[in-house]
Amino acid sequence: MTPTIARVALPVPLHKTFDYLIKPEQPPAVGGRVKVPFGRQSKIGIVIELTDCSEFSVEQLKQIQEVIDHQPLWPQTLYRILEWASRYYQYPLGEALATIMPGALRKGKAASHNDEDHWRLTRNGMDMPSGTLSRAPKQERLISALKKGSMSQSDIQTLDISNPVIKAVDDKGYIERCAAPAPSPWQDSFQITEEKPTLNHEQAMAVATINANQDFASYLLEGVTGSGKTEVYLNLIEPVLKRGQQALILVPEIGLTPQTINRFKRRFSVPVAVMHSGLNETERLNAWLDARDNRAAIIIGTRSALFSPSHHTGIIIIDEEHDSSYKQQDSFRYHARDLAVFRAREENIPIVLGSATPSLETLHNAKTGKYHHLTLARRAGNAVKAKHGVLDIRGLHLEAGLSAPLIAEMRNQLSQGNQVMLFLNRRGYSPAMMCHECGWLAECKRCDAYFTLYQQYRELRCHHCAVQIPVPLQCGQCGSTQLISVGVGTEQLEQHLETLFPEYKTIRIDRDNTRRKGSLEGYLQAIHNNEYQILIGTQMLAKGHHFPNVTLVALVDVDSALFSNDFRAPERLAQLFVQVAGRAGRASKPGLVLLQTHHPDHALLQALIQKGYQDFSVNALNERQQAMLPPFSYFALLRAEGFESEPVEQFLHQARTIFEASPFESEECAVLGPAPAPLARRAGKYRWQLIFQAPNRRLLQQRLSLALPALLQLPLAKKVRWSLDVEPQDMS
Repeated sequence: MTPTIARVALPVPLHKTFDYLIKPEQPPAVGGRVKVPFGRQSKIGIVIELTDCSEFSVEQLKQIQEVIDHQPLWPQTLYRILEWASRYYQYPLGEALATIMPGALRKGKAASHNDEDHWRLTRNGMDMPSGTLSRAPKQERLISALKKGSMSQSDIQTLDISNPVIKAVDDKGYIERCAAPAPSPWQDSFQITEEKPTLNHEQAMAVATINANQDFASYLLEGVTGSGKTEVYLNLIEPVLKRGQQALILVPEIGLTPQTINRFKRRFSVPVAVMHSGLNETERLNAWLDARDNRAAIIIGTRSALFSPSHHTGIIIIDEEHDSSYKQQDSFRYHARDLAVFRAREENIPIVLGSATPSLETLHNAKTGKYHHLTLARRAGNAVKAKHGVLDIRGLHLEAGLSAPLIAEMRNQLSQGNQVMLFLNRRGYSPAMMCHECGWLAECKRCDAYFTLYQQYRELRCHHCAVQIPVPLQCGQCGSTQLISVGVGTEQLEQHLETLFPEYKTIRIDRDNTRRKGSLEGYLQAIHNNEYQILIGTQMLAKGHHFPNVTLVALVDVDSALFSNDFRAPERLAQLFVQVAGRAGRASKPGLVLLQTHHPDHALLQALIQKGYQDFSVNALNERQQAMLPPFSYFALLRAEGFESEPVEQFLHQARTIFEASPFESEECAVLGPAPAPLARRAGKYRWQLIFQAPNRRLLQQRLSLALPALLQLPLAKKVRWSLDVEPQDMS
């Protein structure tokens, strides 16, 4: 009997599905999109089941308006993973599916390649003598490029040739549009296009161990910075591509994708699909389709690339697996690293988690035998481990945060033709503005936070709610005009260094000056070309980049990270220190890492410098175990916020009652709070939170599944904004 009802998951914040009647002439596909009426609107949802039964009468059901897909959007295995992730992270299935879907598909665009314009030379263009367009060099360059064969519009644009240039040459009759050539299977032309370096013993052992097994296994590849983890990845991918399978590589930051892409393209003559938030909707959809249709052999991207619908995946690689950006911090709060392990298990393929500073959760899994632990303890090639030093700046005069010993060492390194990197994880000119007369601080009226001063724009900005106001002319409390900046940000550091070292070029890389598309890639290339000698960066510059001429790395201020109420803060500082230090001495030149601090005897700093990250991680895991903190227990964080504090607090008290009413199977379960969030007010809303703690994932899920329906029924649940974060990485 033909099903008459489709069960549809819609992108609405409701933990339920909706039934619609099927038009006989338009049968939908399970896993495909349909357009349906919803209230006074129309919405696009995913069909999750075809049936003949409904809890409503047929007369009450509305019909599907349009069937968009006649086949599932995702392979069956990946769709099962998505359903499981929705349940595990306690997030509505319809919204979860919409979140991981390319924006163009959410709007109803066809899930098929809409091949872009291709161009070729006309007879006049082929017969045109060289030099005819010498006064229009870009037009001349376009003609030269097309003499090698037809090209797509996007490929032409990568040559820095804009659409108006293309139109100008078209108007002259030298080029014409043509049909896109049918893509040939990449397997037919696969080859290695560069000479492979010889692996050292540790690298060879890691490659042999992982390649010996094509079935599911999780491998932690712990390699010191500069040990050649990427070369191991390349050697792992080679046999996968030879078998005609695809490789999925996740990186934590958009900034790491250009160099990663170039590295893989240099080695393999295969198409590479790139997925990250910096792409427009068309680019993102095309990459998604290339992965699905096996047009791409290698898929590289940030966390959302995990959901690329590749059918022939042979290996998953998570680079810098410890990075917190793998955890989605809003809406569908999944952890890409953990879901990647689950996907690898479901698809029965190996997964490699690479890092110089593995997360404590991953190290715990390796120590308990869940993951195979492989180590690379030596730097690749002739690179030697950088030396470390602590600069005690107590009592020293600081110029824009720089001490005299650090400035002297910078001058020494620069005079030898080397590059210097300064790390400061604070954007703007200074993190606060203060009145010199009365001590008043410019504070955001909507948040419990101080404004950051941006001298270049004469603005105060709040980094929490994005409010921007002009720099005031006088104190908001006493009226004095004696306003001064407090603390140092990257903008102030850049200005001071340009004055201090006018003979050397300085580049600042942070989120403020890399917003324009392609700017980061341009800056990185300029650094590699030695156009800049002094590099200033925030966390963006700390990870994964290879700068062979950088011999000195200095952490300008680590004190702010030494004292925190977040139990993960020591782990993150240790990881940051090792990652930043790893930028020094990556080639044949020796490297030096200096830390400026007012607390040179701090136990964490001494442990890192004297014994390294491995010793730190052993001690940190012991501390976590004694305190029963993750990975020895599991958290769920219930956040709530509203314009009034009382209903928010009251809602969480009611939530606590619900959690405590569940019959705990273990005395180790606990409910902590409610308490104000570390940032108690943001964007005008009061913020409170409640923590539920369980000794294992099974019990955590059991209790959340019981509590969530009751939470949804609370009257206050509709009056405050709240969210549930399973296994949170950020407790603020």
